[in-house]
Amino acid sequence: MKTYKYDVVIVGGGPAGLAAAVSAKKQQAKVAILERNGELGGILEQCIHAGFGLHVFKEELTGPEYAERFIDQVEDLDIDVFLNTMVLDITKDRHVSAICGEGVLHFEAGAVVLAMGCRERTRGAIRIPGDRGAGVFTAGIAQRYINLENMKPGTKAVILGSGDIGLIMARRLTLEGIEVEGVYEIMPYPNGLYRNIINCLDDFGIPLHLSTTITRINGKDRVHSVEVAKVDEHRQPIPGTEREIACDTVLLSVGLIPENELSRKAGVALDPVTKGPVVDENLETEVPGIFACGNVLHVHDVVDYVTTEAEEAGEKAALYAKNALKKSDASVAVHAEGPVRYTVPEFVDPEDGADKKIKFRVGAPIEKGVTVIKAGEKEVYREKKAHRFLPSNMEIHTLKCSAIAGVRGDLTVSVEE
Repeated sequence: MKTYKYDVVIVGGGPAGLAAAVSAKKQQAKVAILERNGELGGILEQCIHAGFGLHVFKEELTGPEYAERFIDQVEDLDIDVFLNTMVLDITKDRHVSAICGEGVLHFEAGAVVLAMGCRERTRGAIRIPGDRGAGVFTAGIAQRYINLENMKPGTKAVILGSGDIGLIMARRLTLEGIEVEGVYEIMPYPNGLYRNIINCLDDFGIPLHLSTTITRINGKDRVHSVEVAKVDEHRQPIPGTEREIACDTVLLSVGLIPENELSRKAGVALDPVTKGPVVDENLETEVPGIFACGNVLHVHDVVDYVTTEAEEAGEKAALYAKNALKKSDASVAVHAEGPVRYTVPEFVDPEDGADKKIKFRVGAPIEKGVTVIKAGEKEVYREKKAHRFLPSNMEIHTLKCSAIAGVRGDLTVSVEE
C-alpha cells in the first residue's frame, strides 16, 4: 500500500474540485486531486451547450471549454492528479483511503475538501408505477449517450420534471431529430432557470405542462406509452384527468442528490434539507479540517457559483493545513425562516472581522419580496430592492461583519413580501 502526504487532498475532479485545487495551490499548499473517472472535468465534459463562464470569465463558454480553463491551470501549477482512483474511506483525522489500478493508496492530509458533486434521482426514487421496459433514462444519462457516445436513445420522448438538465435535453433531443411530446412538471411552477425555459422550450415550441405528472409507464420490452394526469394542491393525481401518450423514451429530470456517502463515513453532519454537509462561513464542516463545496454541499443552478464557492473552500483548507485559519469561539447559528428552505452556511463567526456570504433558496415562488436577516428581534440586514424569488434561483447576499459584531444569539434569514 502506497502512502502519500499532502497539505490538501481534494476528493473529486469536477468544476468544484478543480477550482478548489487551483485556489489551494495558490496558497503554496501541496495539493492532490483524487478523481474516479479517467478524465478531469466532471459533468462539464458532456455539457456541450453554451452558457457557462458568464460570471467567472465574462464570456460564454461550453461546458468542456469551461472545464479546460481550469484543467490547464491544474497542469500549469503542477498539481498532482490521481485519475481512475476511487476514494473508499475518509476518517475524522483526515486519512483518505482509495483504490486504483495500482492497488490501495493511502493519503495523509492536512485538510480535505469534499467536492464529489451529486447524482440524479432515478425512477425508483420517485416510484413511478408500471412496466419495467427499456427506454427510461435520467436526463444526464441521455445527455451522455447523445453528446459523448453518439447514441440515439429513442425517436419520441416524454420528459418528466423541469430541472435544467431536462430542459436542456428537450432542446438537444429536438436538434437530433427526436420528437419531444412535452415536459411534465408536478409542481405548479417550473424548477429550471427562466433562461432555459425560454431558450430550450419556447424557442422550439415544446410545451410545458405544470401540475401534471406521469402516473404509469407502459411497455414490457420497450416503453410504448405513458399515462399522465393533472395533480391537486397535494400533488395527488386528479381522477378523470388521465390521458395516454405514445412514446418510446422517458427522460427523468426530477432532482439531484449530493453524493455524501464519504461524508457520512468521516462523521460529517448533514443538513436534512440540502442533504449536504453542515458548514460554517469558511465552508468547514463540523469535523475539523474537512471542508465542502459545490454540489456535494448544496445543489447550484450556475457552475460559476460552484467555482467561486470552491475557490474559497480551497483557500480556507490550505490555510487550515498551515495552521493559519483564524477562528474564534463566538460562532452563531443561521436559521431559515418562513419561505426560506435552507441557508449556507449554517454557522458564522461574528467576531472574525470578515463579511459573510449568505446563500439560500425559497420553497415556492414569491412575486415581490426582500431578504431580511435578524439577530433575535434586531434587524441586521434588509435588501434594498424588492424582486421576484424563485426556487430555481439561488440567492446570494453579503452580510457586513460590522452589522453582526457582538451578536450572541442566532441569526434568522427570511423573505418579507
